[in-house]
Amino acid sequence: MKQRIIKIAFFLIAVVGLNVLASFVFFRWDLTREKRYTISDATKRLLQSLDGQVVIKVYLTGEFPAGFERLERAVQETLESFSDYAGSNIAYRFIEPNDPKLQEELVQKGLIPTNLFANEDGKRTERLVFPGAMLVYEGKEYPVQLLKGNQAASSEERLNQSYEGVEFELASAIRRLTLKEHKRIGILVGHTKVPPPRFSDLLATLQQNYDLYFDVQNPDSWEKGDMLIIPKPDLPFTEEEKYRLDQFVMRGGKLVLFADGARVDSVSLEGTFAQPSELNLDDLLFKYGCRINQNLVKDLSCAMLPLNVGNMGDKPQIKPMPWRFFPLINNFGKHPIVRNLDAVYTRFPSTIDTVEAPGITKTPLLLTSQYTKLLKAPVLVAYNEARRQPDPREYNAGVKSVATLLEGSFSSLYNNRLLPNDPHMSTFIGQGKPAKVLVVSDGDLLVNDIDYAREAPFPLGYDRLSGKTFANKDFILYAIDYMMDPEGLITARNKQVTLRPLDKIRLKEERMQWQLLNLLAPLVLIGLLGGAWQWIRKRKYAA
Repeated sequence: MKQRIIKIAFFLIAVVGLNVLASFVFFRWDLTREKRYTISDATKRLLQSLDGQVVIKVYLTGEFPAGFERLERAVQETLESFSDYAGSNIAYRFIEPNDPKLQEELVQKGLIPTNLFANEDGKRTERLVFPGAMLVYEGKEYPVQLLKGNQAASSEERLNQSYEGVEFELASAIRRLTLKEHKRIGILVGHTKVPPPRFSDLLATLQQNYDLYFDVQNPDSWEKGDMLIIPKPDLPFTEEEKYRLDQFVMRGGKLVLFADGARVDSVSLEGTFAQPSELNLDDLLFKYGCRINQNLVKDLSCAMLPLNVGNMGDKPQIKPMPWRFFPLINNFGKHPIVRNLDAVYTRFPSTIDTVEAPGITKTPLLLTSQYTKLLKAPVLVAYNEARRQPDPREYNAGVKSVATLLEGSFSSLYNNRLLPNDPHMSTFIGQGKPAKVLVVSDGDLLVNDIDYAREAPFPLGYDRLSGKTFANKDFILYAIDYMMDPEGLITARNKQVTLRPLDKIRLKEERMQWQLLNLLAPLVLIGLLGGAWQWIRKRKYAA
């Protein structure tokens, strides 16, 4: 009897000790194959460094189909994990937005609603849901859209892509709200003829995370930033400017170039002419490992444009027609920048080839479809091109890259070129530090349209005809985030959760037997265990 009391006492002490230890030492054990409940190290560092409370209001709650319920659970599980690392600095609540005034307020703040269709009692119903959240920190608010992914995918796949992106979307929004020190990005606007309002949407977004400065052909200022962006250059670079760009990269700077291989501007009665773009950067890019070709890509996967297809009476007949010079990019390389990205809208892109560059990793990011045709500049872009029925046999150029990421320690273009008495020799760097260069062969990819009626910019990637906003801005922001901090929050986009759908045919045929198995098997198991326990007791005490 005494030994039994001692054993019970030891057991109680052990239980209490474990509970006390658990209150001081935090750990979790994720047994899932994809580590779906494990957040990235960068997210943990962000949460542990918070010095104030972030309030997260989630509006994705209510009676939903299974896919949306799964996304809601993913948000709740992610926020629970956030609270484990941030403590009281993360507070969240779920709000069902049934009030029309609240719905209108959320739309004004930037949350995009989704129409959800369902069948209830044989009737088709429609309701408005807000798959998003609003983050509040020190009086500032930031909307987060949680329903993302590629719209060309099925609804199940898109919801799964959104599931995979929950951690990144919430963590990056927290970083935007709480960031104290901003890195610097230089915008080289001195070489473009595009007016500033056409860049306004991207610049306004970048200002939330970075300090921007604008160069007007002042190479002395280029070395002051962490990144240089060259948006749609039209004017050639001088040798001195090219040298400054080269040395910026040699010092470990990040360079982003959005440049056309062929310039489409001159107009004739038959159409517009595409002329080779002369920027004096070909040898620099070739040295770094790529080349923008002086051609145009025609792609059967393309956007639509409203064109005059003839007259009906005395009035022109306007119809949307496929414009194969505006490819819709829905084919991506394997990289966290473009993982689960929606389609990207391009205008007159050129192809990018990679060339040998020792020590440089080349990753294609944006790829055309396999049904492409290449036109070498100079070439006429005829107005009646959209009316012609394309012959698929002519679109046999295959998949082409229109955006390539270069990473590594670059060698200078000016190695063995400078004379000993050259004034640049005192500061010249021949072999660079690890750096990154992003080359995009479409200068219009980061140019937004303008709503002249409201005198306000449209969102970057917005298509007037379809009313859809493509993922141009997401692509640019993800690329910049990765280049600025490759081991940062962007790594959370690598999370992959495999869909394991049930076999619907077997489910329909074997539904009853699986229901009976789930209902009766636990009862039978409990009965067997109880019978075995009674038999052991009887045998023990009968002896």
